[in-house]
Amino acid sequence: MSYAPISPEEERIGHAIVAAAYAVHKALGPGLLESVYEICFCHELGKQGLSYQRQVSIPIVYDGIRFDEGLRLDVLIEDEVICELKSVDTLNPVFMAQVLSYLKLSGKRLGFLINFNVPLIKHGIKRIVL
Repeated sequence: MSYAPISPEEERIGHAIVAAAYAVHKALGPGLLESVYEICFCHELGKQGLSYQRQVSIPIVYDGIRFDEGLRLDVLIEDEVICELKSVDTLNPVFMAQVLSYLKLSGKRLGFLINFNVPLIKHGIKRIVL
């Protein structure tokens, strides 16, 4: 299978996301609650001029019925890119499945799984393209 590359705009947003994650991790380090990282991460995105939404509901359509209280993703940037933030010792494979599900259900193509509870943030950033 061959997929179209993601857009230059999605790439630009992706670079900004990585820069924001690096800035937050450099300032705070590992070991804090996910909610702290989320607030600071979004602040960094805002400083870069990006719009974002926190704790965005994604409806589920099942058996022809729409359920609005289905899922909640951590951060949606520029209505284009999904970020799921974690602060855990080990990334469980279900977290990657979670981001993939969010991408499929929302129709988005680019997502990031970012775990701030790592000594080096480069080991905590996973980029997912659908």
